[in-house]
Amino acid sequence: MPKERDVRDAGEGEVRIVEAERQQVELRVFHLDGAIPADHPVRALWAFVEGVDLSGLYEGMGSLEGRAGRPAIDRKILLALWLYGTIEGVGSARALDRLSKEHLVYQWICGGVGVNYHTLADFRVLHGEAMDELLTQSVASLMNEGLVELKRVAQDGMKVRASAGASSFRKKKTLRECLKQAKEQVRELRRELEEDPGAATRREQAARERAARERTERVKKALERARELEKEKSKKKDKDAAVRASTSDPQARVMKMGDGGWRPAYNVQLATDTGSQIIVGVDVTNQGNDQGQIEPMIDQLQERYEVVPAETLVDGGYTAHADLEAVAGRTTVYAPVPKPRDPGIDPHRPKKTDSPAIAEWRKRMKTARAKRIYKDRASTAECVNAQARNRGLVRVLVRGIVKVRAVALLYALAHNVKRMLSMGYLMAVPA
Repeated sequence: MPKERDVRDAGEGEVRIVEAERQQVELRVFHLDGAIPADHPVRALWAFVEGVDLSGLYEGMGSLEGRAGRPAIDRKILLALWLYGTIEGVGSARALDRLSKEHLVYQWICGGVGVNYHTLADFRVLHGEAMDELLTQSVASLMNEGLVELKRVAQDGMKVRASAGASSFRKKKTLRECLKQAKEQVRELRRELEEDPGAATRREQAARERAARERTERVKKALERARELEKEKSKKKDKDAAVRASTSDPQARVMKMGDGGWRPAYNVQLATDTGSQIIVGVDVTNQGNDQGQIEPMIDQLQERYEVVPAETLVDGGYTAHADLEAVAGRTTVYAPVPKPRDPGIDPHRPKKTDSPAIAEWRKRMKTARAKRIYKDRASTAECVNAQARNRGLVRVLVRGIVKVRAVALLYALAHNVKRMLSMGYLMAVPA
């Protein structure tokens, strides 16, 4: 118990105080569920996790009845941790691990089950297909309730910094030398182990050898990527320019960012229903611009929900004529018409060389109705992108398009759960 004692204070006599006592052993009664308010959002999030089909997350688990080994962590716990953490702006597996031990809400999600950062990190990137199916399933349920109509969709891309430094980009000649050095390092480590098995612990030696092998594989992929880029360059005017690929993340590309600088990044494409601001489509490319991205997203939405949005809103980066012609007849595209260099030319007047789809687009964007509809793009796509940025989707800590897409899907799911809470579709369910 805290100790009481008197402290002499000149002019005022003795003052009575209570001091902290941190060495006392106490037995406390603590009810974890009772510590979380009945209307706390985490309860609604858990209700969402329990209410969807997560069978895809349990496929391939080695912890089976009748086999030796420890039981695996329930996938619902890992998914709920990542969803709540993402909503709160937590994007690191180590930070999530720490919070699960120190923060009451995260402890409530775990319910006494211990997790570690390695398990959390693996879960996030190894279940991209299951999370993709979860996005389809959750949006379909909202469509069934009439909360998502998928009549008008706003699509936009956002550049996300890759987990690679600018200095990791090397020319093909340098990559060959790096590969040679990496292979030599692997051989040296093996030789060291054979000559002196006691030079390092088995675990340390295995970690060093694994790191060397992984670097060798990354350099191999970077060399393959450099060859692909060389083929692409040969078809362009600047075919004599040297190509470079990253030894850290071979699939990352140097892109022009929003601040005008050039950095290794990925292009995350999000399609959002304008009526509900629910994200309905997600894709990731390593293309520095948005050209050619409308048709793949329309195909994705049709495959997911067996319906194509009647109207698609995009910005000027999507307005290559080939792209607009590719989706003509499937969806009506609303996008700004580029201003010609000659101010005396009406950009909305069809040209002789225009196809019927392009001519119709020019005339359509001149109407007051089209201008009114197009206003929904900024209030939808820009808002959703800003929220993703605020939650930490500025830089990814994983490498490769497949893993980056898994992270993007997690952000989309977290955003949709937050929107469901706002719409009253998800309600807190006390135990």
